[in-house]
Amino acid sequence: MDYSAAWIAGGTFVIVMVAILSEKLHLTIAAFLGAMVLIFAHVLTLAEAIHYISESHATLALFFGVMVLIRAFEPTQIFAYLAGQMVKISQGSGKMLLIGIVAITTPICAVLPNATTVMLLAPLIPPLAQDIGVDFVPLLILMVLVANSAGLLTLVGDPATFIVGQGINMSFGDYLQQLSLGGVLAIAVIVALLPVLFPKIWRMKFEGYDRLKLPQINHPRVLAVGSGIILMVLVLFVVGESLPFPIQPAAVALLGAVLALLLAHHSKIDTVNNILKDVDWSTLIFFMSIFVLIGSLEKTGVVQQLSHLLALVLGQNIFLGCVVLMIIVALLSSVIPNIPLVVAMVPLLKEYLLAINLIDPAMVSPDFTGQFPPAVLPLFYAMMFGATLGGNGTVVGASANIVAAGVAELHGGKISYRRFLGYGMPVMAAQIGVSLLFLIIAFFGLG
Repeated sequence: MDYSAAWIAGGTFVIVMVAILSEKLHLTIAAFLGAMVLIFAHVLTLAEAIHYISESHATLALFFGVMVLIRAFEPTQIFAYLAGQMVKISQGSGKMLLIGIVAITTPICAVLPNATTVMLLAPLIPPLAQDIGVDFVPLLILMVLVANSAGLLTLVGDPATFIVGQGINMSFGDYLQQLSLGGVLAIAVIVALLPVLFPKIWRMKFEGYDRLKLPQINHPRVLAVGSGIILMVLVLFVVGESLPFPIQPAAVALLGAVLALLLAHHSKIDTVNNILKDVDWSTLIFFMSIFVLIGSLEKTGVVQQLSHLLALVLGQNIFLGCVVLMIIVALLSSVIPNIPLVVAMVPLLKEYLLAINLIDPAMVSPDFTGQFPPAVLPLFYAMMFGATLGGNGTVVGASANIVAAGVAELHGGKISYRRFLGYGMPVMAAQIGVSLLFLIIAFFGLG
């Protein structure tokens, strides 16, 4: 083990995380700069850095495909229309408005990255809320709490779920059967807490909602064809991997993207250049840079050394490991982005399981395509739930939270750290408790 290289890799990763947490640097700049430091310090060669990025190509392809797919249909005004219908359906009831936000955000975030969904929906909330005399800040906070939680409904709903699922070769269908109920319970916790968290809005009756000029759908024929494309993508997400010619979710997302581009170009509702220009390249570069940073920790042996420490603390007690992991990962995810955390934790958990002789050496390799022993999977599930729900704890816990805070500021509001904490921490604590109970009952046969 090259200790100097290990110290550089570990130190660079810590500095990048601190820079992100302190918000002194944009998270993409911090991660990108850290990756370049590793290359110029000769911890990694450029070829090795690209290799580590290529090992996670499915994550990049999935989110690029989904971003293009959704952006291509933005000219139809479908998302603005849905936001308007949310207010209309509420019929002047604050209670129904809150439930409407949950009902509209949940299915969208089950299949789209939560930050992307919030980028599309959040800017529509302040003007509608101001027209009916409602404080829009709590509504934005509710939207991100739901968006982060709904990511647990499917394998592709959140970067954390997909990265962990890919790490253990979990199919979309297997996720639906084994873990989607946990996502349903996370949403149910929010619904149960609505009258406690938002008592003023819950009891409110507002006037003038029926006189609002609500957004209308543009290009209905294009939207109809686009809905067919989206339906095809969703069906292939579920059954694609079980076909005689298996299709991975990432390939499905890319197919949906190119069909959406073809439709937008042919119908002339937008240009290919405009659509691709609006892709969230910042997030994709952040992903790639994080894969390089974690790759350096693997190459220099830092991950292996941490896995031995984990083995020393937990031994072979998988039950204790699940409890400890979910709580610690949730707390960490409430203050640092969950993407680098899960990218680092997947190889760490594999090395830990190897150290306590619960998996074979071949299973540690990213190229392993077989199944992991069922007894060890709850550890990965606990990490997945902790990382996803931990984002609800603070305003910096997830990218969707930061997007909503920016939207609020643009419209004259403010989502402060303290204000978000008052909503987020009770939700996170309740969701972690319910999720732990779910995992215990589902995978350890207790209760």
